[in-house]
Amino acid sequence: MTAEVHGFQTEVAKLLNLLANSLYSNKEVFLRELISNASDAIDKLHFLSLTNPDLVKDDPTFKIRIKADKENKTITISDNGLGMTLAEANEHLGTIAKSGTEDFLKHMTGDAQKDSQLIGQFGVGFYSAFIVADKVTVLSRSATVSADEGVSWESTGEGTFTSENIHRDRRGTDIILHIKDSESEFLDSWRLRSAITKYSDHISVPVELWEEKYEAPAEGEDANTPKEPKFEYVQVNDAKALWTRAPKEIKDEEYKEFYKHLSSDYQDPLTWAHNKVEGELEYTSLLYIPRQAPWDLYTRDNKHGLKLFVHRVFIMDEAEQFLPAYLRFVKGLVDTNALPLNVSRELLQESAVTRKLKKALTKRVLNMLDKLSKTDDYKIFWQQFGNVLKEGPVEDYSNQEAVLKLLRFASTTDESAEQHVSLEDYVSRMKEKQQHIYYLTADSYQAAVSSPYLEQLKSKGIEVLLMWERVDEWLMGNVREFDGKTFISVTASDLQLGDLQDSEEQKKQEESVEQNKDLIERFKQVLGDKVQDVKVSTRLIDSPSCVVGEGGRMMTAQMRRIMEAAGQKLPDEKYILEINPKHALVEKAAAETDNERFAKWAEVIFAQALLTDQGTLKDPSAFVKVLNSLLVG
Repeated sequence: MTAEVHGFQTEVAKLLNLLANSLYSNKEVFLRELISNASDAIDKLHFLSLTNPDLVKDDPTFKIRIKADKENKTITISDNGLGMTLAEANEHLGTIAKSGTEDFLKHMTGDAQKDSQLIGQFGVGFYSAFIVADKVTVLSRSATVSADEGVSWESTGEGTFTSENIHRDRRGTDIILHIKDSESEFLDSWRLRSAITKYSDHISVPVELWEEKYEAPAEGEDANTPKEPKFEYVQVNDAKALWTRAPKEIKDEEYKEFYKHLSSDYQDPLTWAHNKVEGELEYTSLLYIPRQAPWDLYTRDNKHGLKLFVHRVFIMDEAEQFLPAYLRFVKGLVDTNALPLNVSRELLQESAVTRKLKKALTKRVLNMLDKLSKTDDYKIFWQQFGNVLKEGPVEDYSNQEAVLKLLRFASTTDESAEQHVSLEDYVSRMKEKQQHIYYLTADSYQAAVSSPYLEQLKSKGIEVLLMWERVDEWLMGNVREFDGKTFISVTASDLQLGDLQDSEEQKKQEESVEQNKDLIERFKQVLGDKVQDVKVSTRLIDSPSCVVGEGGRMMTAQMRRIMEAAGQKLPDEKYILEINPKHALVEKAAAETDNERFAKWAEVIFAQALLTDQGTLKDPSAFVKVLNSLLVG
């Protein structure tokens, strides 16, 4: 059969150009990626062989072999895993199923070391071969086909590749790297050994390196007599699954390196937990909290999850059934004897064992985060994952209190936008007679911290939590209390100050309402059905007006925009206008005897309140026109 020439997918061509010309440091990453791919191929075949032992009967001992050939300037990475058919080789080596490459390019930082480490995260590890090779040859045969259906695939990484069927006696894959002259250091076995030990010591199958065998001189033989060098494959890695070992035997550095292998992350994790549980439900879990958010963290449709092993046999990647979506940033694995080896994603979804494991693992992660929250590293965690964790109190009611304890907010006790105040901190600082937790959601920190809704509470020294992330409005719309204290939005018509408002204040408020009855009536007549009501404000000190919602909460402009963007049609919301009779602008309006000009002042005062709250007006030009007529009139 004549080899066919194929063009690479456009994204692959871009990636190959990048790898060949831009990633000039930390080039040994190619070995990590190719060994990892070989390990995955072995895991997949091991799983299939459980129900079809004939697949491995001719070669039952799994292994990965690496051989450098200085004379021919090649490095060969071989595995006896699942292998590929011709169609699979064309698909997997010529295209990228995920739309990961564009995102990969988008996340490039210019730091070659960090950029090269992104390769594994984006599922494009095979192409890292072109960092050190100017030609790559792949010889493969699927364990499910005959010897005559072997595959030869080859490319110089310049836009095309060739592929054809060949005769191949054994299953698995050989990746032959034709090493560039500039990368000849990798042809030395010590260099390969160093990289394998660094990146792949925790691969759970033997990784063997072709090395020169040292032989002591025979008795009576001159030690200086030249001898023909002899070579053999020597196992380099430990080849024992790290999570099966006792935690006290494992060094921190081993945990960190295993995390990097597991996650394709280049940074150390923030923390981890390794637990073996025996009893009614036996399982081992090794869970990690990353230091940095992955590129697709907020793409909820993308699969996130743990690696699943049953009886130490790899079953599947990204098993999302074992943790709730708000903990999708957690990396790690679970190994259990309580599930069948032929379990599918569908069966997992319906399994009572899965539900029990999910409950246990969720508590394990929340305990990890609770411990982490008592360290300085929690600031790093919160910056990277805080907005995802905020999904938790709504999605996971059974753990709502535990998740709420982990949340952090900015507040009026701090002049910075740093989110470091916990709800426990807030409750511990509450005023003696304070019964509620007060909060404000806004479009930005600046809008929140300068909001007129804070004026009365600030004057009383009452702390207010400040929120401006998109998820905050949804969060606060779905949680009611913490530690027995009700959440109250400062935009509510009734702040429920209770005993925080003394009798003298109450008396002055009642007097102000009585003194300004006529003014309130004038506002109502002018504004008509544009407002639900007009009242004298008790919360304003420095501002002329604000709008509030009837009942506990009112929908902010941010939430309206989110819901409208989701295709929900919302009716126009009518607000209660609160005015501050002591403010100069309101006094000026009150003194206006011309009804037409008073109407304009009322429109301006109402529009200012809307603008402060919403950040925009439906008809800004009308507002400007009215304001200009007052300024020049």
